[in-house]
Amino acid sequence: MTTPKAMRDVIYALLPATAAGIWYFGMSAVLVLAASIIGAVGAEWLFDKRDTRGKSLLDGSGLLTGLLLGLTLPPGLPLWMAFLGGFIGICLGKVIWGGLGHNLFNPALLGRAFLLATFPIAMTTWNAPIGDGGFFDIHASNLALPFMQGEADAMSGATPLGLMKFEQETTPLVDLFFGNVGGSLGETSGLLLLLGGIYLWLRRDLDWRIPVSILLSVVVFSAVLGLFDAERFPDPLFSVFSGGLLLGAIYMATDPVTSPITPKGAWIFGIGIGVLVILIRVFGGLPEGVMYAILLMNAATPLIDRYTQPRVFGREAGD
Repeated sequence: MTTPKAMRDVIYALLPATAAGIWYFGMSAVLVLAASIIGAVGAEWLFDKRDTRGKSLLDGSGLLTGLLLGLTLPPGLPLWMAFLGGFIGICLGKVIWGGLGHNLFNPALLGRAFLLATFPIAMTTWNAPIGDGGFFDIHASNLALPFMQGEADAMSGATPLGLMKFEQETTPLVDLFFGNVGGSLGETSGLLLLLGGIYLWLRRDLDWRIPVSILLSVVVFSAVLGLFDAERFPDPLFSVFSGGLLLGAIYMATDPVTSPITPKGAWIFGIGIGVLVILIRVFGGLPEGVMYAILLMNAATPLIDRYTQPRVFGREAGD
């Protein structure tokens, strides 16, 4: 196993879900993904050492960062914002830490956090999936000039999490399973995201404990809350298949650089993410909490690793 092979495997695993996002949101999805990838790859190339410039692109981490970020963005986002997010994700999430293997936070999520903090309206404006014959239509907001407000599209749609949080309206599970809902490009087909995760597990590219512990903690916490008020709190299956939970649990939280290296630490890390996701979704001001949950647990990873290291063979406990 090498870093380029692992990166390629994750990209291959994401291709079905990426294709689903393009199918549901059309050319706007293609443009947003392309802008995000170009921003990430461009930053990777720009800040590489002059004598080896372009060599770091061969490991595929810049391409993967741009793709993951693009999948967390709304389809109507201005292209310059998507580009900026990819650029900032590499700069602040990877370069300033010393390059691949040294970063504390997931670069794609750091890029998304920057965009959400800087452009909250654009990042929380959602578009409904395209109808028949609308594949090649491009949202007017995609073409907005930098720091200028684009025209609003007539067709927009709330996310299932937003509908549940603010209107107590549930979304059919079949739509969440196959992806015909509004939201980010990666909040498409839960089925395809799960199939990609199984592929990564078979290829031994991820620690299965992390996504399993995240999903189990979300299911258990949701079920407990449902016992108190089933109408207010979402049921476990809705919690798992809505929003970016599957994308985050399978493809972002499992980043080997920013997650614990011990088996016990992986369980603690995953449970912490799952609990934080439900706390933010249910009791926070935003309907989604996957990004913040993963970033907060990324910050706790060094501490988790420190206290879950097994005792060195030949030494007494307490030495």
